[in-house]
Amino acid sequence: MYVEVKNLKKHYGEGGSYIEVLKGVNTGVEQGEMCVIQGTSGSGKSTLLNCIGGLDTIDAGAVNVDGLDIAKLKPSALADYRRDHLGFIFQFYNLIPNLTVKENIEVCKYLTQTPMDMEELLDILGLTEHQNKFPSQLSGGQQQRCAIARALIKNPKLLLCDEPTGALDSKTSRDILILLERVNEIYGTTMLIVTHNNSIKNMVHRVIYIKDGLISREYMNDTRIPAAELEDL
Repeated sequence: MYVEVKNLKKHYGEGGSYIEVLKGVNTGVEQGEMCVIQGTSGSGKSTLLNCIGGLDTIDAGAVNVDGLDIAKLKPSALADYRRDHLGFIFQFYNLIPNLTVKENIEVCKYLTQTPMDMEELLDILGLTEHQNKFPSQLSGGQQQRCAIARALIKNPKLLLCDEPTGALDSKTSRDILILLERVNEIYGTTMLIVTHNNSIKNMVHRVIYIKDGLISREYMNDTRIPAAELEDL
């Protein structure tokens, strides 16, 4: 397994506010797979993503990514892990408002020694004609494309997506999913996608359901549907 989670436990708060969010999660994803993680609000899906991304500390268990046990990493090594292995895409784009599209992407380009080709990435994501615009001049879909480009420019092995279409309408959501599908096909990028949208599971290789802090169901999707044909987005 490229990503392997073993007996992962995570809580927040203390005393009367103590809540155990992950209660011993075991799961994994192979290299090059697109995987959806689904569950109701509070089920632990975003916490699981954050633990894999090294954004949250782990109470117990292990998270291995490409043979690296990130729970054992010191802060400096954990920062290196996020820089060298990961790309993050969030529901809210977190773009720097006073930088252009190209400059927002270049912020992450300078973090790696092996970046993707800027012009190729702008072309794939349909941003070439918008590269000199500021975020305030873009639609929501264009801002999300910029956020995706910023995550991908580092040429990450693992792309973590937390509700990447949550703030978008159905047409724009489909466009973004088509882009993610194309990136996976071209670059073989492993993707973990947390979503409430029940249709997205139909386009990916693996589906994981989490309920009350545990994996309730997990399966491989043998009847994948192209993103362009998804309904009810």
